[in-house]
Amino acid sequence: MVARILFIIAFWALYFLFELYLFQSGKIFFKKVPLWYKWGYWLIIITPIGFMMLQRNLLMGGLHEYKWVANFFVGLVFTIFVTKLFFAVFWLLEDLSRIIQWSFGQITNSKQGWPSRRIFISQIGLGIAAIPFFSFLYGITRGKYAYTLHKIDIIDEDLPAAFDGFKIVQISDVHSGSFDSYQSVAEGLQLVQDQNADLILFTGDMVNSNAKEIEPFIPLFEKLKAPYGKFSVLGNHDYGPHWRWEADVEDDDNMRALFEHQKKMGFTLLRNETVQIEKENEKINLSGCENWGKGPFPKKGNLDKTFQEANKDAFTILMSHDPSHWTAQIINHSKKVHLTLSGHTHGMQAGIEIPGFKWSPVKWRYPQWAGLYEEKSQKLYVNRGFGFLGFPGRVGILPEVTLFELKRKTV
Repeated sequence: MVARILFIIAFWALYFLFELYLFQSGKIFFKKVPLWYKWGYWLIIITPIGFMMLQRNLLMGGLHEYKWVANFFVGLVFTIFVTKLFFAVFWLLEDLSRIIQWSFGQITNSKQGWPSRRIFISQIGLGIAAIPFFSFLYGITRGKYAYTLHKIDIIDEDLPAAFDGFKIVQISDVHSGSFDSYQSVAEGLQLVQDQNADLILFTGDMVNSNAKEIEPFIPLFEKLKAPYGKFSVLGNHDYGPHWRWEADVEDDDNMRALFEHQKKMGFTLLRNETVQIEKENEKINLSGCENWGKGPFPKKGNLDKTFQEANKDAFTILMSHDPSHWTAQIINHSKKVHLTLSGHTHGMQAGIEIPGFKWSPVKWRYPQWAGLYEEKSQKLYVNRGFGFLGFPGRVGILPEVTLFELKRKTV
């Protein structure tokens, strides 16, 4: 408890020093610092932080119709902070240059005074900082619901002929507790239905922590139809590890409620088990493993149990929420998994993705963080996520609906 208090004090102290440095540096733009700058600077900081700190109380109090307000101000805090970080880099580099210049003058006895700031450097920094500002502003208003369809062909010689052309839609990481627009979610799910897929798969994190979060959206998910069914697995957030339960019985009741909600939505929840999908007297395995991942997340996944009822020689699709499971256990398992479908990373909800190039800081944590990967003739696809968590927006890495078409490879 003491360590936590000290951490909080240290964090806010460093944050205040950071803001004070930027406040003092910003005075360069004025010959005489106006009153509106002195008051406005701190007001812009305090207002969104205040709303962010009130967010939990606002939502816990049942005022969910105002969730968009809470999300906007949380996003605004992120937006302003990231913009200032970009701006600070220019000032820090210039201050370093000034220190070197002054130190050199002292060493050479040239009696050079303390160099003044160069306003044109600050103007360049201001122009560049505008890029993340407007990018994040778009991300918290429009980007978080800018659903994008990714079409992927999966070509494999082990695929039964009857499944050549079979279509699968994957969504992942709904995080329904973060949504603040029912209509936008409805449009995203309509994109899922418009693909007319044979099979719909969901790879975990239906909620942030509490099963109640999905209840308003059950009718939307219930409308999704596919001739070969809808299947799902659990993600780390579905177990409710981030909620302060007053007793274990509340935790158990929450899990039972989530299972009932999934059933009501028409999803068959696979918990370390395999089912066979049959078409024209030929079958493929569809397996679902409970969450397994690195870090402080529930590790309930059991591959041996998952594949107990599987046809060992059949083409196999495995749903496993966390992509770190693939390199840690799946690709070296005795049962060959032709295609693993994961999510979890969200692509960090921020990065750069253009044709031929993609990058996000999350790659330092998860080497397989978005898109298709292949090793040992096995494939992994990491979905970028349908929803959002923490930062209420999407910058560069947009929410995803994935359409797979299975194709038989002819030798």
